[in-house]
Amino acid sequence: MPNGPDRTDAVNDSTHLAPIELRSDNAAGAAPEVLAAVAAANVGSALAYGDDAWTAALHDVVREVFEHPQARVFPVISGTAANSLGLAAMCPPWGAVLCHETAHIIQSECGATSMFGGGATMRGLAGDDFLVSEESLQGAFDATRWGDNHHSQPSVLSLTVPTDFGTVYTPAHVSSLAALAHERGLRVHVDGARIANAISALGCSPAELTWKAGVDAFSLGAMKNGSLSTDAIVCFDPAVAEQLHYRLKRAGHVASKMRFQSVQLSTYLHDGLWLRLAAVANTTMTRLASGLMDLGLVLVSRPAVNMVFVHVDDAVIERMERSGLLFYRMGPGLVRFVTSFQTTEAEVDDALGRIKQAIAD
Repeated sequence: MPNGPDRTDAVNDSTHLAPIELRSDNAAGAAPEVLAAVAAANVGSALAYGDDAWTAALHDVVREVFEHPQARVFPVISGTAANSLGLAAMCPPWGAVLCHETAHIIQSECGATSMFGGGATMRGLAGDDFLVSEESLQGAFDATRWGDNHHSQPSVLSLTVPTDFGTVYTPAHVSSLAALAHERGLRVHVDGARIANAISALGCSPAELTWKAGVDAFSLGAMKNGSLSTDAIVCFDPAVAEQLHYRLKRAGHVASKMRFQSVQLSTYLHDGLWLRLAAVANTTMTRLASGLMDLGLVLVSRPAVNMVFVHVDDAVIERMERSGLLFYRMGPGLVRFVTSFQTTEAEVDDALGRIKQAIAD
């Protein structure tokens, strides 16, 4: 027999209010355009393991969108796979990946980069607004015993764009950090789990935030923003791409029916769909963040994209949960809200009303 309703069901039964999803953009569904494209590709047969017309077309779409004639794209099943396999192809086993101390790759991926990288180490750097600073990067270089085989050698700089706290690197900031990294012979990687949100917020071109700023490879997040079952690695460095050709197969990420991954990504990128979806998530978060501040709540940082961390009294948090709001507690007195392409302005206004009532009670 079932064990009874979970906490969310109990909350909704007691309040009779419809739940409002603000936990994660991972909780959102797939974009209708992506679902339609998968159905359209489900006709007849096609060669396996990427030797199909949809995968060939995906490379063309990526090269057009990112304005790079040699770009290559590798579909994978998750952002963790994209980050760890991409970094493993960029970093030798004796190397170190430098990233912000709050970066997802060092905090939330269970050492995947070290595993796929044969023992490559991770080094967290400081920086305001959860962004690596030029000073902290230079400090890491100055503290490195270059050429000493007793110590891991910095080999890759990884930037999370946007950060997991909703702040963003500008193209100029990426370019400045990349120049420092390249001077020392490092490659530059971007964890782009929500890169569409960053590009939409900054109003720049995809190329300006990636290879034109000095990025050698990046993880293209799609599942948080409308794809059904795929993210990807986009690579501008032929030597890294050659490694990925083998590393993905060895890691079990070369799908036999890759056409269904590829058609999702090509549809996602085609005609700016990914940026339109991200703009919805960003706009509704702007509305939510402004409303939270109007209620007197303190934000950890003003969000540039679709997530915000908020200081809230624990008793108020419990009343918010009972009102049917779905969100994550990140610690005592701290919650995270995330909007998605499915979030509506009406839902945001409803959520703010429930939060206002929770504060008043």
